[in-house]
Amino acid sequence: MRSGLRETVAVLAGVLAPLLLALALIPFRTSVTHTNLALLLVVVVVAVAALGSRLAGAVAALSAAAWFDFFHTEPYQSFHIQDRADVETAVLLLVVGLLVSQLAARARTLRRVAVVDASHLERLHGTTRLARFSTSADDVVRRVRRELAEVLELRECRFEYGALVGRPPRLDPDGSVKVAGWIWDVDRQGWPDGEIELRATVHGRYEGRFMMTPAPGAAPPPLEARLVAVDLAAQAAAALGHFAPQRS
Repeated sequence: MRSGLRETVAVLAGVLAPLLLALALIPFRTSVTHTNLALLLVVVVVAVAALGSRLAGAVAALSAAAWFDFFHTEPYQSFHIQDRADVETAVLLLVVGLLVSQLAARARTLRRVAVVDASHLERLHGTTRLARFSTSADDVVRRVRRELAEVLELRECRFEYGALVGRPPRLDPDGSVKVAGWIWDVDRQGWPDGEIELRATVHGRYEGRFMMTPAPGAAPPPLEARLVAVDLAAQAAAALGHFAPQRS
């Protein structure tokens, strides 16, 4: 499911799920304490936030507080609250719902980051093993080309041996991108037009360069992905340096 559609569904769930639960609990509003009713509504807020986003969680918290007020505090079917204890419960429901929704959304974000980091580590580990045990530098270069295409969402990636020619945009070791000597704001502007150069160097020794063409409309890669790309290129450079005697 695309992120935009998922967000829309989550926000709608944030509006409707607390309403439906509040309606289902109407027969029990005289036999269950308002505190317990509020806790049940908080569970719905957590579920929406875990599946959606901070926005969806915030909408669910607001919806839960509103429908708790409307259906479960006197006078019923009114947003006016007479009892001070009910006012405090409604306010606490809103505050706790907002806090818990933020924590749930943050936990989901951290889980996603952990998955991405594990994927990057697997790429680097696999390439390192190939560079160590392969009998051909070309195998390592082909592996790095594939990995770069995936981690940076490239349309094409080729490798050039030999001397540097021209001054294309360049991905530097610190993850920044330079165009004509100036730092390009990748996070805000996306990739620059044309091919981007990534030099394969190790211990200051130049072995070649990867020429990368981003896929049309691809999101700008985060700094972590660009640094992984730099490390992958260094692995290729190390393999090329190791096999240099055989190539010459």
